[in-house]
Formats: sequence, C-alpha cells, structure tokens
Amino acid sequence: MSTAPVGSSASGEALAQAISGNIATIRNRIAKAARAARRDPAEIRLIAVSKAQPADRIQAALAAGQRLFGENRVQEAQLRWPDLRASYPDLDIHLIGPLQTNKVKEAVALFDAIQTVDRPKLAQALAAEMEKTGRRPPCYVQVNTGEEEQKAGTLPEEADGFIAECRALGLDIVGLMCIPPVEEEPGLHFALLREIARRNGVEHLSMGMSADYEAAIPFGATEVRVGTAIFGDRGDWKQLVGR
Repeated sequence: MSTAPVGSSASGEALAQAISGNIATIRNRIAKAARAARRDPAEIRLIAVSKAQPADRIQAALAAGQRLFGENRVQEAQLRWPDLRASYPDLDIHLIGPLQTNKVKEAVALFDAIQTVDRPKLAQALAAEMEKTGRRPPCYVQVNTGEEEQKAGTLPEEADGFIAECRALGLDIVGLMCIPPVEEEPGLHFALLREIARRNGVEHLSMGMSADYEAAIPFGATEVRVGTAIFGDRGDWKQLVGR
C-alpha cells in the first residue's frame, strides 16, 4: 500500500482527495506498526511536515482533519500560520528545523512546541525569552545520534548534561528528537534516543520520517514527522510564500 502522488497540476478536488488519502494511509500504517509492537496507536501522533508546501496542499490537509504540523523555518511559519489559527484554533505547530538565537522571540511567540533545542546558547536565549513573556512552549532536545558534523544536535555523550542544564534553566523538556544518517540503519539511532530518554525521564520521542516512520514505532516513537509521503515534493519556500 503506497501513498498517492501529489502533482503540482492537480485540480483542487483531486489534490484534496490525494492528500486526504495519503494521511489516511499513513495513519493506518502507524496503527498497524503500533499493534505489531503491542502499543496503543493513540500514543503516536502524526506531524505533517509543511516545509515549502504551497497553501492549497496545507488547506487540503486541514480539510482532512490534520491539525499537527511541523515547520522548519520561523520565517515561513510566520507567513503561514497566524491567519490560519483564526479558522483552526486547535492547530498544534511545532518547530522541527534549526533555530537561530536571533529568531527566539518569534519562535516562542508562534510555536506550540520547539523540537530543536541543541546547544547551551539557544537554551539560555529561550529561557530568557520565556521568562520575559511568560509563554513557555514545551521543548525537545535534538540529539545528533550519528555525530554528523553537518547536522545540528547535542552529541549523545553530552545529552544527559545538556538535558539537565536545560531543566535548570526552567525549560520544560518533554521530549527528544533525532534525524538518523540516511546511509545507516535507523533502528540503531532510534534505540539510542530511547535509552537517553529512559535514563533522563523524558516521555516523548520525535523520530521517524517518510522513509522510516514505521521502523521508529517499535522503539517508542511518540511523534513521527512525515512530509513528502503526505504532500509530494517540496518547492522553493521563498517562491511559494512570495518572498
């Protein structure tokens, strides 16, 4: 069973049907994987990754009942979600891309969770902004399980100390997030993240994407981040939002 292709020339009705069908297919696969792992499917939430997707595809997902979305860029999310919240007050928007310290103010104001806390300077900036505004979205620590130089995330051997530092600053660390190396067996990385979470008393595990979300579920994933399998290929976000 595969998801339906989503083309740029699809009519509104065809687009809505394709995306609705894709979401249903993915939810069914999540439920099947959860039952195989003797888990409750309700424990696992689907994050629709809306990075660089045009408005009609987002509207189709909303029409299908999807409310949890993941954004990679603060600027793009600022242009997309504030107006939509008026029509969909139950939206749950997570930041799943790198966060620069100069965007902390906007991120704290906009997102319902920040999944990419990865370094002390960012944690300090988030804590200061939350103290200033009183708004305290829950946070996830991003762990660079593959120790890849090009990827963000605290190193596994530093994760315990960094989680403790974040908590000492007053951040509500509810989860961990990782992006395994594409050329390696993802289960090894999911298992590592699960162990870090276990010994630090962290409940949520954001792991698994379009190619491996089913594999993440036996290792305890509570959120899976799926973009292409729902929406199709991405475009250039600056063109899509007219910037």
